[in-house]
Amino acid sequence: MDVLPSLTFWHWWILAAALIAIELLAPGIFFLWLGIAAAITGLIKLLIPGFGWEFQAVIFSISAFIAIWGGRVWIGRHQTTSDKPNLNRRGAEYVGRHFELADPIVSGSGKLDIDGVIWRIAGADMPVGTRVTVVAVDGALLRVDRA
Repeated sequence: MDVLPSLTFWHWWILAAALIAIELLAPGIFFLWLGIAAAITGLIKLLIPGFGWEFQAVIFSISAFIAIWGGRVWIGRHQTTSDKPNLNRRGAEYVGRHFELADPIVSGSGKLDIDGVIWRIAGADMPVGTRVTVVAVDGALLRVDRA
């Protein structure tokens, strides 16, 4: 007695469509490759209909491995560089820039107004008017040194 009913190429193509739909809902470029592997398995099942579910699972596993590996290689070769690499890391834009303290740094912490936004800063104690350089970002905290 068969454990699974006979799988047809339609089963694989429906799985491929479902995996690609999951990719659209949760983008991460992983389910896309599994969907392609399922579509390939369905195509092979259409062309050679006599294979059982065990061989189909092997074909899917191998094609999924190849698709994921090939996709990672392709993405690695076709990466685009952004003209704004710090777009979602606002504090990183300030690293290396110089500012003047409007409030002193006391006990290693203070505040710095940059373009109307108040940032928490950390560094050595310094009086008002000291010129500082942002040297690092730690979440919403800017680390500063004397310029």
